[in-house]
Amino acid sequence: MSGALLVAGTHSDAGKSVVVAGLCRWLAREGVRVVPFKAQNMALNSYVTREGAEIGRAQAAQAAAALVEPEVAMNPVLLKPSAERRTQVIVRGKPWATASARGYQGLKQDLLPVVLEALDSLRRRFEVVICEGAGSPAEINLRPYDLANMGLARAARLPVLLVGDIDRGGLFASLYGTLALLSPEDQALVGGFLVNKFRGDPAVLAPGLDLLRQLTGRPFFGTLPYAPGLELDGEDSLALDAPRGTRPPLGGDVLRVAVARLGRISNFTDFDALACEPGVSVSFTTSAPEILAADLAVLPGTKATVADLAGLRARGLDRAFAERARLGLPVLGICGGYQMLGGRILDGVESGVAEVRGLGLLPVETVFEEEKLLARSAGQAPGFGNFEVRGYEIRHGRVRRSGGDPVFVFDDSDEGCRVDATAGTSWHGVLESDGFRRRFLQWVAEVRGLEWLPGETPFAAAREERLERLGDLVAENVDREALMRLVAGGAPGSLPVVSSRLVGQPAGREADQGSLASGGATRMESGEAAVSFPAAAASAGGDEREDRC
Repeated sequence: MSGALLVAGTHSDAGKSVVVAGLCRWLAREGVRVVPFKAQNMALNSYVTREGAEIGRAQAAQAAAALVEPEVAMNPVLLKPSAERRTQVIVRGKPWATASARGYQGLKQDLLPVVLEALDSLRRRFEVVICEGAGSPAEINLRPYDLANMGLARAARLPVLLVGDIDRGGLFASLYGTLALLSPEDQALVGGFLVNKFRGDPAVLAPGLDLLRQLTGRPFFGTLPYAPGLELDGEDSLALDAPRGTRPPLGGDVLRVAVARLGRISNFTDFDALACEPGVSVSFTTSAPEILAADLAVLPGTKATVADLAGLRARGLDRAFAERARLGLPVLGICGGYQMLGGRILDGVESGVAEVRGLGLLPVETVFEEEKLLARSAGQAPGFGNFEVRGYEIRHGRVRRSGGDPVFVFDDSDEGCRVDATAGTSWHGVLESDGFRRRFLQWVAEVRGLEWLPGETPFAAAREERLERLGDLVAENVDREALMRLVAGGAPGSLPVVSSRLVGQPAGREADQGSLASGGATRMESGEAAVSFPAAAASAGGDEREDRC
Protein backbone atom coordinates (compact mmCIF):
# COMPACT_ATOMS: atom_id res chain seq x y z
CA MET A 1 0.00 0.00 0.00
CA SER A 2 1.00 3.64 -0.24
CA GLY A 3 -0.31 6.89 1.16
CA ALA A 4 0.08 9.47 3.90
CA LEU A 5 -1.81 10.88 6.88
CA LEU A 6 -1.58 14.03 9.00
CA VAL A 7 -2.29 13.52 12.71
CA ALA A 8 -3.49 16.86 14.10
CA GLY A 9 -4.55 17.69 17.65
CA THR A 10 -7.13 19.99 19.18
CA HIS A 11 -4.36 21.58 21.24
CA SER A 12 -0.73 21.17 22.27
CA ASP A 13 -0.03 17.98 24.21
CA ALA A 14 -3.18 16.24 22.93
CA GLY A 15 -1.10 13.13 22.29
CA LYS A 16 -0.16 13.59 18.63
CA SER A 17 3.42 12.37 19.10
CA VAL A 18 2.30 9.21 20.91
CA VAL A 19 -0.43 8.47 18.35
CA VAL A 20 2.06 8.85 15.48
CA ALA A 21 4.51 6.51 17.22
CA GLY A 22 1.76 3.97 17.86
CA LEU A 23 0.60 4.09 14.23
CA CYS A 24 4.20 3.71 13.04
CA ARG A 25 4.85 0.67 15.23
CA TRP A 26 1.54 -1.00 14.28
CA LEU A 27 2.17 -0.49 10.54
CA ALA A 28 5.80 -1.62 10.81
CA ARG A 29 4.62 -4.84 12.46
CA GLU A 30 2.22 -5.30 9.54
CA GLY A 31 5.17 -5.22 7.16
CA VAL A 32 4.48 -1.69 5.87
CA ARG A 33 7.52 0.49 5.17
CA VAL A 34 6.41 3.46 7.24
CA VAL A 35 8.19 6.64 8.36
CA PRO A 36 7.27 9.63 10.60
CA PHE A 37 7.36 13.29 9.56
CA LYS A 38 6.93 16.63 11.32
CA ALA A 39 7.31 19.66 9.10
CA GLN A 40 7.98 22.15 11.87
CA ASN A 41 8.75 21.33 15.47
CA MET A 42 9.37 23.62 18.43
CA ALA A 43 11.41 21.75 21.02
CA LEU A 44 14.53 22.10 23.12
CA ASN A 45 14.90 18.32 23.24
CA SER A 46 16.68 17.35 20.05
CA TYR A 47 18.68 14.51 18.55
CA VAL A 48 21.68 14.18 16.23
CA THR A 49 21.28 11.89 13.23
CA ARG A 50 24.05 9.82 11.68
CA GLU A 51 24.67 12.51 9.09
CA GLY A 52 25.20 15.08 11.85
CA ALA A 53 21.84 16.85 11.53
CA GLU A 54 19.68 18.09 14.40
CA ILE A 55 16.03 17.03 14.55
CA GLY A 56 13.31 16.90 17.20
CA ARG A 57 13.71 14.18 19.80
CA ALA A 58 10.15 12.92 19.23
CA GLN A 59 10.86 12.24 15.56
CA ALA A 60 13.86 10.12 16.55
CA ALA A 61 11.60 8.13 18.92
CA GLN A 62 8.95 7.80 16.21
CA ALA A 63 11.61 6.54 13.81
CA ALA A 64 12.48 3.87 16.37
CA ALA A 65 8.79 2.96 16.46
CA ALA A 66 8.82 2.67 12.66
CA LEU A 67 12.00 0.53 12.83
CA VAL A 68 13.96 2.98 10.65
CA GLU A 69 17.03 5.12 11.20
CA PRO A 70 16.27 8.77 12.07
CA GLU A 71 17.11 11.23 9.29
CA VAL A 72 16.84 14.96 8.76
CA ALA A 73 13.96 14.70 6.26
CA MET A 74 11.71 13.59 9.13
CA ASN A 75 11.89 17.08 10.68
CA PRO A 76 13.14 19.68 8.17
CA VAL A 77 12.37 22.72 10.38
CA LEU A 78 13.18 22.80 14.11
CA LEU A 79 12.64 25.84 16.32
CA LYS A 80 14.70 26.17 19.51
CA PRO A 81 13.64 29.12 21.70
CA SER A 82 16.74 30.84 23.07
CA ALA A 83 15.15 33.86 24.76
CA GLU A 84 11.70 35.13 25.73
CA ARG A 85 10.74 36.11 22.19
CA ARG A 86 13.58 34.77 20.04
CA THR A 87 14.21 31.37 18.57
CA GLN A 88 16.98 29.63 16.68
CA VAL A 89 15.65 28.29 13.38
CA ILE A 90 17.19 24.97 12.36
CA VAL A 91 16.65 24.07 8.69
CA ARG A 92 17.69 20.71 7.24
CA GLY A 93 19.43 19.99 10.54
CA LYS A 94 21.67 23.10 10.66
CA PRO A 95 21.27 26.60 12.17
CA TRP A 96 19.69 28.84 9.54
CA ALA A 97 18.50 31.99 11.29
CA THR A 98 17.55 33.60 14.59
CA ALA A 99 14.13 35.19 14.56
CA SER A 100 11.44 36.72 16.72
CA ALA A 101 8.02 35.08 16.85
CA ARG A 102 6.67 37.79 14.53
CA GLY A 103 9.70 37.79 12.26
CA TYR A 104 9.51 34.04 11.80
CA GLN A 105 6.12 34.37 10.09
CA GLY A 106 7.84 36.20 7.23
CA LEU A 107 10.30 33.34 6.79
CA LYS A 108 7.68 30.64 6.35
CA GLN A 109 7.06 31.23 2.65
CA ASP A 110 10.74 30.47 2.05
CA LEU A 111 10.52 27.32 4.17
CA LEU A 112 7.45 25.75 2.56
CA PRO A 113 9.45 24.40 -0.44
CA VAL A 114 11.97 22.90 2.02
CA VAL A 115 9.16 21.18 3.91
CA LEU A 116 7.47 19.84 0.77
CA GLU A 117 10.78 18.62 -0.66
CA ALA A 118 11.50 16.65 2.54
CA LEU A 119 8.00 15.13 2.59
CA ASP A 120 8.21 14.24 -1.10
CA SER A 121 11.56 12.54 -0.51
CA LEU A 122 10.02 10.35 2.18
CA ARG A 123 6.95 9.54 0.09
CA ARG A 124 9.16 8.36 -2.77
CA ARG A 125 11.18 6.04 -0.52
CA PHE A 126 8.53 4.69 1.86
CA GLU A 127 5.06 3.24 1.47
CA VAL A 128 3.34 5.32 4.17
CA VAL A 129 4.28 8.63 5.82
CA ILE A 130 2.58 9.45 9.13
CA CYS A 131 2.83 13.22 9.62
CA GLU A 132 2.43 14.98 12.95
CA GLY A 133 0.85 18.39 13.17
CA ALA A 134 1.93 21.15 15.53
CA GLY A 135 -0.13 22.78 18.26
CA SER A 136 -3.66 23.09 16.84
CA PRO A 137 -4.82 23.51 13.24
CA ALA A 138 -7.43 26.03 14.45
CA GLU A 139 -4.93 28.75 15.37
CA ILE A 140 -6.43 31.11 12.82
CA ASN A 141 -3.93 33.89 13.50
CA LEU A 142 -1.19 31.62 12.13
CA ARG A 143 -3.10 29.98 9.27
CA PRO A 144 -1.99 32.13 6.27
CA TYR A 145 1.57 30.75 6.28
CA ASP A 146 1.02 27.53 8.18
CA LEU A 147 3.69 24.90 7.51
CA ALA A 148 2.70 22.06 9.80
CA ASN A 149 -1.08 21.70 9.92
CA MET A 150 -3.71 22.53 7.29
CA GLY A 151 -1.20 24.48 5.21
CA LEU A 152 0.80 21.29 4.84
CA ALA A 153 -2.32 19.18 4.33
CA ARG A 154 -3.56 21.48 1.56
CA ALA A 155 -0.19 21.71 -0.18
CA ALA A 156 0.44 17.94 -0.08
CA ARG A 157 -3.22 16.79 -0.26
CA LEU A 158 -3.03 14.90 3.03
CA PRO A 159 -6.05 13.44 4.79
CA VAL A 160 -6.26 14.58 8.42
CA LEU A 161 -7.03 12.63 11.58
CA LEU A 162 -8.00 14.99 14.43
CA VAL A 163 -7.01 13.79 17.93
CA GLY A 164 -8.73 15.01 21.11
CA ASP A 165 -7.55 14.41 24.69
CA ILE A 166 -10.65 13.49 26.69
CA ASP A 167 -8.70 13.34 29.95
CA ARG A 168 -8.53 17.15 29.94
CA GLY A 169 -12.28 17.55 29.48
CA GLY A 170 -14.19 19.44 26.81
CA LEU A 171 -13.54 16.79 24.16
CA PHE A 172 -16.63 17.32 22.02
CA ALA A 173 -16.41 21.10 22.07
CA SER A 174 -12.71 20.90 21.19
CA LEU A 175 -13.27 18.58 18.23
CA TYR A 176 -16.31 20.43 16.91
CA GLY A 177 -14.83 23.88 17.50
CA THR A 178 -11.52 22.99 15.84
CA LEU A 179 -13.34 21.75 12.75
CA ALA A 180 -15.72 24.72 12.73
CA LEU A 181 -12.88 27.28 12.73
CA LEU A 182 -11.37 25.80 9.57
CA SER A 183 -12.21 27.09 6.10
CA PRO A 184 -14.40 24.83 3.91
CA GLU A 185 -11.32 23.90 1.88
CA ASP A 186 -9.47 22.83 5.05
CA GLN A 187 -12.49 21.03 6.47
CA ALA A 188 -12.67 18.91 3.33
CA LEU A 189 -9.41 17.19 4.33
CA VAL A 190 -10.43 16.29 7.91
CA GLY A 191 -11.49 12.67 7.54
CA GLY A 192 -12.44 11.93 11.14
CA PHE A 193 -11.60 11.91 14.82
CA LEU A 194 -9.69 9.88 17.38
CA VAL A 195 -10.31 9.99 21.14
CA ASN A 196 -7.19 9.80 23.31
CA LYS A 197 -6.69 8.97 27.01
CA PHE A 198 -10.18 7.67 27.77
CA ARG A 199 -10.87 6.09 31.14
CA GLY A 200 -14.34 4.98 32.11
CA ASP A 201 -17.31 3.13 30.67
CA PRO A 202 -17.43 3.23 26.83
CA ALA A 203 -21.22 3.01 27.01
CA VAL A 204 -21.30 6.42 28.70
CA LEU A 205 -19.12 7.93 25.94
CA ALA A 206 -21.04 6.40 23.02
CA PRO A 207 -23.99 8.88 22.84
CA GLY A 208 -21.57 11.80 22.53
CA LEU A 209 -19.66 10.09 19.74
CA ASP A 210 -22.89 9.35 17.88
CA LEU A 211 -24.11 12.94 18.17
CA LEU A 212 -20.80 14.40 16.96
CA ARG A 213 -20.90 12.02 13.97
CA GLN A 214 -24.31 13.44 13.12
CA LEU A 215 -23.22 17.04 13.61
CA THR A 216 -20.05 16.78 11.54
CA GLY A 217 -20.62 13.87 9.17
CA ARG A 218 -17.29 12.42 10.23
CA PRO A 219 -16.52 9.08 11.87
CA PHE A 220 -14.52 8.23 14.97
CA PHE A 221 -11.67 5.93 14.07
CA GLY A 222 -11.20 4.71 17.63
CA THR A 223 -10.90 5.46 21.32
CA LEU A 224 -7.49 4.94 22.90
CA PRO A 225 -7.68 4.10 26.61
CA TYR A 226 -5.66 6.00 29.18
CA ALA A 227 -2.40 4.09 29.57
CA PRO A 228 0.12 5.65 31.99
CA GLY A 229 3.79 5.05 31.34
CA LEU A 230 3.55 5.13 27.54
CA GLU A 231 4.71 8.71 27.06
CA LEU A 232 7.11 9.31 24.19
CA ASP A 233 10.38 11.19 24.68
CA GLY A 234 9.18 14.56 25.97
CA GLU A 235 9.71 17.76 23.97
CA ASP A 236 7.70 20.37 25.82
CA SER A 237 8.61 21.36 29.38
CA LEU A 238 4.98 20.58 30.27
CA ALA A 239 6.17 16.98 30.37
CA LEU A 240 8.13 17.86 33.51
CA ASP A 241 4.86 18.57 35.34
CA ALA A 242 3.64 15.00 34.94
CA PRO A 243 4.03 12.82 38.04
CA ARG A 244 6.87 10.33 37.82
CA GLY A 245 6.62 6.98 39.49
CA THR A 246 9.56 5.26 41.16
CA ARG A 247 10.14 1.56 40.59
CA PRO A 248 10.51 -0.48 43.80
CA PRO A 249 14.16 -0.71 44.93
CA LEU A 250 16.09 -3.96 44.80
CA GLY A 251 18.19 -2.90 47.78
CA GLY A 252 17.20 -1.26 51.01
CA ASP A 253 17.33 2.38 49.84
CA VAL A 254 16.05 4.69 47.13
CA LEU A 255 18.39 7.10 45.34
CA ARG A 256 16.94 10.62 45.08
CA VAL A 257 17.99 12.56 41.97
CA ALA A 258 17.13 16.28 41.83
CA VAL A 259 17.48 17.98 38.43
CA ALA A 260 17.51 21.79 38.41
CA ARG A 261 14.55 22.97 36.35
CA LEU A 262 16.11 25.69 34.23
CA GLY A 263 14.09 28.22 32.24
CA ARG A 264 15.42 26.93 28.90
CA ILE A 265 16.11 23.35 29.98
CA SER A 266 17.03 21.15 27.01
CA ASN A 267 17.36 17.43 26.41
CA PHE A 268 15.81 16.53 29.74
CA THR A 269 15.27 13.08 28.19
CA ASP A 270 18.85 12.49 29.38
CA PHE A 271 17.32 11.42 32.70
CA ASP A 272 14.69 8.98 31.41
CA ALA A 273 17.20 6.16 31.77
CA LEU A 274 17.71 7.00 35.46
CA ALA A 275 13.97 6.78 36.11
CA CYS A 276 13.92 3.29 34.54
CA GLU A 277 16.30 1.96 37.17
CA PRO A 278 14.64 0.34 40.22
CA GLY A 279 14.84 2.49 43.32
CA VAL A 280 15.75 5.76 41.56
CA SER A 281 13.48 8.78 42.10
CA VAL A 282 13.92 11.64 39.60
CA SER A 283 12.42 15.08 40.19
CA PHE A 284 12.79 18.45 38.43
CA THR A 285 12.91 21.29 40.90
CA THR A 286 13.63 24.97 41.49
CA SER A 287 14.02 24.42 45.25
CA ALA A 288 17.47 24.95 46.78
CA PRO A 289 16.66 22.73 49.81
CA GLU A 290 15.66 19.88 47.46
CA ILE A 291 18.89 20.27 45.49
CA LEU A 292 20.90 20.19 48.70
CA ALA A 293 19.05 17.18 50.17
CA ALA A 294 19.22 14.94 47.08
CA ASP A 295 21.66 12.05 46.73
CA LEU A 296 22.58 13.31 43.25
CA ALA A 297 22.03 16.89 42.05
CA VAL A 298 22.12 17.61 38.33
CA LEU A 299 22.60 20.76 36.27
CA PRO A 300 21.05 19.78 32.91
CA GLY A 301 21.48 21.12 29.41
CA THR A 302 20.05 24.49 28.40
CA LYS A 303 19.58 26.56 25.24
CA ALA A 304 20.48 29.72 27.20
CA THR A 305 23.46 29.04 29.44
CA VAL A 306 24.10 32.63 30.53
CA ALA A 307 20.44 33.51 31.14
CA ASP A 308 19.75 30.28 33.02
CA LEU A 309 22.88 30.77 35.12
CA ALA A 310 21.49 34.15 36.18
CA GLY A 311 18.18 32.48 37.02
CA LEU A 312 20.03 29.85 39.02
CA ARG A 313 21.67 32.56 41.12
CA ALA A 314 18.40 34.45 41.55
CA ARG A 315 16.85 31.37 43.17
CA GLY A 316 19.85 30.64 45.36
CA LEU A 317 20.55 27.35 43.61
CA ASP A 318 24.16 28.40 43.04
CA ARG A 319 24.74 28.30 46.81
CA ALA A 320 23.11 24.86 47.03
CA PHE A 321 25.46 23.45 44.39
CA ALA A 322 28.47 25.14 45.98
CA GLU A 323 27.56 23.66 49.37
CA ARG A 324 27.24 20.19 47.81
CA ALA A 325 30.72 20.51 46.34
CA ARG A 326 32.10 21.65 49.70
CA LEU A 327 30.49 18.66 51.46
CA GLY A 328 31.60 16.17 48.80
CA LEU A 329 28.05 15.34 47.67
CA PRO A 330 27.62 14.06 44.07
CA VAL A 331 26.95 16.69 41.39
CA LEU A 332 26.62 16.12 37.65
CA GLY A 333 26.53 18.79 34.94
CA ILE A 334 25.56 18.04 31.35
CA CYS A 335 26.33 20.34 28.39
CA GLY A 336 25.11 23.81 29.46
CA GLY A 337 25.05 22.64 33.07
CA TYR A 338 28.67 21.53 32.72
CA GLN A 339 29.54 24.99 31.37
CA MET A 340 27.90 26.59 34.43
CA LEU A 341 30.00 24.48 36.79
CA GLY A 342 33.19 25.97 35.36
CA GLY A 343 34.93 29.32 35.64
CA ARG A 344 34.65 31.83 32.82
CA ILE A 345 31.96 31.65 30.11
CA LEU A 346 32.74 33.74 27.01
CA ASP A 347 29.54 33.96 24.99
CA GLY A 348 29.24 36.32 22.07
CA VAL A 349 26.87 33.97 20.24
CA GLU A 350 23.75 33.05 22.23
CA SER A 351 23.52 35.76 24.89
CA GLY A 352 25.80 38.41 23.44
CA VAL A 353 27.40 38.83 26.89
CA ALA A 354 31.16 38.95 26.49
CA GLU A 355 32.15 37.28 29.77
CA VAL A 356 30.28 35.71 32.68
CA ARG A 357 31.58 34.10 35.85
CA GLY A 358 30.49 30.49 36.30
CA LEU A 359 30.01 28.64 39.59
CA GLY A 360 33.73 27.86 39.80
CA LEU A 361 33.25 24.24 40.90
CA LEU A 362 35.27 22.72 38.05
CA PRO A 363 38.54 23.94 36.44
CA VAL A 364 37.09 24.55 32.98
CA GLU A 365 36.17 27.56 30.86
CA THR A 366 33.79 27.81 27.91
CA VAL A 367 34.11 29.80 24.71
CA PHE A 368 31.07 29.98 22.40
CA GLU A 369 31.61 29.72 18.64
CA GLU A 370 29.26 30.54 15.78
CA GLU A 371 29.38 27.05 14.29
CA LYS A 372 27.23 24.60 16.22
CA LEU A 373 28.94 21.31 17.02
CA LEU A 374 26.65 18.39 16.07
CA ALA A 375 28.13 14.95 16.50
CA ARG A 376 27.73 11.47 17.88
CA SER A 377 30.42 10.50 20.35
CA ALA A 378 31.78 7.37 22.02
CA GLY A 379 34.46 6.49 24.57
CA GLN A 380 35.17 4.78 27.88
CA ALA A 381 34.62 5.94 31.46
CA PRO A 382 37.90 5.16 33.29
CA GLY A 383 36.64 6.35 36.69
CA PHE A 384 33.45 4.32 36.41
CA GLY A 385 34.43 0.77 35.57
CA ASN A 386 35.90 1.75 32.19
CA PHE A 387 32.50 0.98 30.64
CA GLU A 388 31.78 1.96 27.04
CA VAL A 389 29.74 5.14 26.69
CA ARG A 390 27.87 6.55 23.72
CA GLY A 391 26.31 9.99 23.43
CA TYR A 392 25.79 12.98 21.18
CA GLU A 393 26.78 16.65 21.16
CA ILE A 394 24.64 19.72 20.36
CA ARG A 395 26.42 22.92 21.37
CA HIS A 396 28.02 26.20 20.43
CA GLY A 397 30.19 26.20 23.56
CA ARG A 398 33.72 24.73 23.46
CA VAL A 399 34.91 23.69 26.92
CA ARG A 400 38.60 23.67 27.89
CA ARG A 401 39.74 21.72 30.95
CA SER A 402 42.75 23.00 32.94
CA GLY A 403 42.70 20.53 35.84
CA GLY A 404 40.86 17.63 37.42
CA ASP A 405 40.38 14.28 35.68
CA PRO A 406 38.52 13.50 32.45
CA VAL A 407 35.20 11.68 32.72
CA PHE A 408 35.55 9.92 29.36
CA VAL A 409 38.49 9.02 27.14
CA PHE A 410 38.51 8.19 23.42
CA ASP A 411 41.27 7.73 20.85
CA ASP A 412 44.00 10.18 21.92
CA SER A 413 41.66 12.65 23.56
CA ASP A 414 39.31 13.02 26.52
CA GLU A 415 36.01 14.64 27.49
CA GLY A 416 34.51 16.14 30.62
CA CYS A 417 35.97 16.98 33.99
CA ARG A 418 35.75 15.51 37.47
CA VAL A 419 36.99 16.90 40.78
CA ASP A 420 36.12 14.81 43.83
CA ALA A 421 32.32 14.27 43.71
CA THR A 422 31.60 16.95 41.08
CA ALA A 423 31.61 15.90 37.43
CA GLY A 424 30.55 17.38 34.10
CA THR A 425 30.35 16.40 30.44
CA SER A 426 29.26 17.95 27.16
CA TRP A 427 27.81 14.64 25.96
CA HIS A 428 24.07 14.08 26.04
CA GLY A 429 22.61 10.58 26.25
CA VAL A 430 25.46 8.98 28.20
CA LEU A 431 23.12 7.69 30.91
CA GLU A 432 21.51 5.41 28.33
CA SER A 433 24.75 3.36 28.34
CA ASP A 434 23.73 0.64 30.79
CA GLY A 435 27.10 -0.29 32.27
CA PHE A 436 28.17 3.30 32.85
CA ARG A 437 24.80 4.37 34.26
CA ARG A 438 24.71 1.56 36.81
CA ARG A 439 28.30 2.04 37.92
CA PHE A 440 27.75 5.79 38.19
CA LEU A 441 24.67 5.29 40.38
CA GLN A 442 26.52 2.72 42.49
CA TRP A 443 29.21 5.36 43.05
CA VAL A 444 26.54 7.85 44.15
CA ALA A 445 25.15 5.26 46.57
CA GLU A 446 28.62 4.54 47.96
CA VAL A 447 29.32 8.24 48.52
CA ARG A 448 25.98 8.60 50.27
CA GLY A 449 26.34 5.38 52.27
CA LEU A 450 23.16 3.87 50.81
CA GLU A 451 22.19 0.29 50.09
CA TRP A 452 21.13 0.54 46.46
CA LEU A 453 21.25 -2.16 43.78
CA PRO A 454 20.99 -1.65 39.99
CA GLY A 455 18.51 -3.40 37.75
CA GLU A 456 19.27 -5.75 34.86
CA THR A 457 16.93 -4.58 32.08
CA PRO A 458 18.76 -2.62 29.35
CA PHE A 459 17.29 0.82 28.79
CA ALA A 460 16.95 0.12 25.06
CA ALA A 461 14.82 -2.92 25.90
CA ALA A 462 12.61 -0.87 28.21
CA ARG A 463 12.08 1.72 25.47
CA GLU A 464 11.33 -1.00 22.92
CA GLU A 465 8.79 -2.59 25.24
CA ARG A 466 7.02 0.77 25.55
CA LEU A 467 6.87 1.13 21.76
CA GLU A 468 5.43 -2.37 21.47
CA ARG A 469 2.72 -1.47 23.94
CA LEU A 470 1.93 1.63 21.89
CA GLY A 471 1.58 -0.57 18.81
CA ASP A 472 -0.77 -2.87 20.75
CA LEU A 473 -2.82 0.11 21.89
CA VAL A 474 -3.45 1.16 18.29
CA ALA A 475 -4.00 -2.36 16.98
CA GLU A 476 -6.60 -3.14 19.66
CA ASN A 477 -8.52 0.14 19.73
CA VAL A 478 -8.50 1.65 16.23
CA ASP A 479 -10.66 0.74 13.23
CA ARG A 480 -7.65 -0.34 11.22
CA GLU A 481 -9.41 -1.03 7.93
CA ALA A 482 -11.18 2.34 7.95
CA LEU A 483 -7.95 4.12 8.86
CA MET A 484 -6.08 2.40 6.04
CA ARG A 485 -8.75 3.50 3.58
CA LEU A 486 -8.19 7.07 4.77
CA VAL A 487 -4.41 6.76 4.41
CA ALA A 488 -4.54 5.20 0.95
CA GLY A 489 -7.51 7.00 -0.55
CA GLY A 490 -7.57 10.36 1.24
CA ALA A 491 -10.56 12.07 2.77
CA PRO A 492 -13.93 11.27 1.13
CA GLY A 493 -15.07 13.88 -1.36
CA SER A 494 -18.55 14.30 0.10
CA LEU A 495 -17.74 15.47 3.65
CA PRO A 496 -20.10 18.22 4.85
CA VAL A 497 -18.94 21.66 5.93
CA VAL A 498 -19.72 22.44 9.56
CA SER A 499 -21.96 25.53 9.69
CA SER A 500 -19.88 27.56 12.17
CA ARG A 501 -17.25 29.45 10.26
CA LEU A 502 -15.42 32.75 10.10
CA VAL A 503 -16.86 34.77 7.26
CA GLY A 504 -13.96 35.94 5.15
CA GLN A 505 -11.47 33.61 6.85
CA PRO A 506 -8.42 33.12 4.61
CA ALA A 507 -8.35 29.59 3.25
CA GLY A 508 -4.59 29.59 2.94
CA ARG A 509 -1.54 31.64 2.07
CA GLU A 510 -2.98 32.39 -1.36
CA ALA A 511 -5.98 34.18 0.18
CA ASP A 512 -6.20 37.85 1.06
CA GLN A 513 -4.62 38.10 4.52
CA GLY A 514 -6.22 41.48 5.03
CA SER A 515 -9.49 39.80 6.07
CA LEU A 516 -8.00 39.04 9.45
CA ALA A 517 -5.51 41.86 9.68
CA SER A 518 -7.84 44.74 8.89
CA GLY A 519 -9.36 46.94 11.55
CA GLY A 520 -12.92 45.84 10.75
CA ALA A 521 -14.99 43.18 12.45
CA THR A 522 -15.09 39.46 11.80
CA ARG A 523 -18.42 37.70 12.09
CA MET A 524 -18.88 34.14 13.31
CA GLU A 525 -22.03 32.28 12.32
CA SER A 526 -23.41 29.20 14.05
CA GLY A 527 -26.90 28.29 13.01
CA GLU A 528 -29.13 31.20 13.99
CA ALA A 529 -26.61 32.72 16.41
CA ALA A 530 -24.04 35.26 15.32
CA VAL A 531 -21.23 36.89 17.27
CA SER A 532 -19.12 39.86 16.20
CA PHE A 533 -15.70 40.72 17.61
CA PRO A 534 -12.79 42.93 16.52
CA ALA A 535 -10.53 41.30 13.98
CA ALA A 536 -7.54 42.34 16.06
CA ALA A 537 -8.70 39.97 18.78
CA ALA A 538 -8.82 37.09 16.33
CA SER A 539 -5.28 37.71 15.14
CA ALA A 540 -3.71 38.46 18.50
CA GLY A 541 -0.89 36.12 19.34
CA GLY A 542 -1.43 33.91 22.33
CA ASP A 543 0.96 31.64 24.18
CA GLU A 544 4.07 31.34 21.99
CA ARG A 545 5.30 28.02 23.32
CA GLU A 546 5.11 24.56 21.72
CA ASP A 547 4.79 24.71 17.94
CA ARG A 548 2.79 27.92 17.81
CA CYS A 549 5.20 29.77 15.54
